[in-house]
Amino acid sequence: MSTYLVTGGAGFIGSTLSQKLLEKGNKVIILDNFNDYYSPKLKEQNVAEFLNNQDCIIYHGDIRNIQEVRKVFDENLIDCIIHLAAMAGVRPSIENPIYYQEVNGIGTQNILEEAKIHAVKNLVLASSSSVYGNCKEVPFKEDMIVDFAISPYAATKKANEVMAHVYHKLNNMNIIMLRFFTVYGPKQRPDLAINKFTRLMLNGEKITMYGDGSTSRDYTYVDDIVDGIVKSCDYVMKNEDVYEIINLGSNNPIDLKEMINTIGKALKIEPKIEELPIQPGDVDKTYADISKAKRLLGYEPQTRFEEGIKKFIEWYKKNR
Repeated sequence: MSTYLVTGGAGFIGSTLSQKLLEKGNKVIILDNFNDYYSPKLKEQNVAEFLNNQDCIIYHGDIRNIQEVRKVFDENLIDCIIHLAAMAGVRPSIENPIYYQEVNGIGTQNILEEAKIHAVKNLVLASSSSVYGNCKEVPFKEDMIVDFAISPYAATKKANEVMAHVYHKLNNMNIIMLRFFTVYGPKQRPDLAINKFTRLMLNGEKITMYGDGSTSRDYTYVDDIVDGIVKSCDYVMKNEDVYEIINLGSNNPIDLKEMINTIGKALKIEPKIEELPIQPGDVDKTYADISKAKRLLGYEPQTRFEEGIKKFIEWYKKNR
C-alpha cells in the first residue's frame, strides 16, 4: 500500500483518480479548497463516498497558503504527490491573469517546496495541451518548442514545467509532467463544452458555437487519463533520475461540429446552433502524439469518443 497526496482531489479528474487509487488498496490524502469556480456542492458530491473510508483523509486547504500546505506534509508520510490543483480555463485566465499566476505559479511552487523539505521524491504534475498554442505541426510532440503561449493559463502551465525541472535537478526529485488533452466524462466540470452543450440541448436552448465548427480537440476520456496518471506514478516510484514531459491524449481530434452532432445523436435531439466569432486565447486544434506515453508508460486509451459521450450522458441524466 502506498500513500498518495492528490491536490485538487475533489475535482473532476482528482476525485475519479482518488477513487481508482483507493480501489487499488492505497491510502489517499486529498487537498482541495472547494472554491466556487463552479458549485462547491458538486465537489462535495464528488468526494461524498470517501468520507467514511478510513484510507482517505480530506483537507480543506488552499495551495497558495503555505501553512495549510505544510500541515498536510507534517501530518502524513507521502510516497507520491499527484498535483492537479489549479485554476483552469483559458478564457477566465485572460480576465484574471494575476489570480491564475498566484494559484498555478505560487501554489505549485509551495507543493514543490514542501516536497523538498519533507523529502518526498516522487511527483506527477498536471500540465496542459494549452502549452502548444497554435503550433502548426501536428500531432503535437513533447519536444516541440512551446514558448509561444496565447493565454495566461497556458503560460502558467509552461512555467510549472520549467520550475518542476529546477526542483528535479537541485533535489533529485523524480517528476513527470503530464500534458492533458481535453478531458471529458462523468463528473466533468459544468463550464466545459460537453457538459454545457448536453445541458443546453436537454433544456431546448441554443448552443453557442465559436467559429464555423472546424476547430478541433483531442478529447480524452477521464478513465484513460486516470490510467495514464496511475502508470506515471508507478514509473516515478520505480525509476531514478526521472524528469519527463508526456502527452496524455487520445490521438484522435474531433472537430467542434462533430462533437455537437455526436451529443445530439446520443440525446436524439437536433442541436440549435448560434455561430459567433472565435474567442481570444482559443487554439485552432489540439492533437496529441502519444507514442512517448505508450513507450514509457504502456499507456493505451481504450474509450472511443462516441462511447465516451454515451457514458457521460448516462451519468448526466442520472446525477443532474
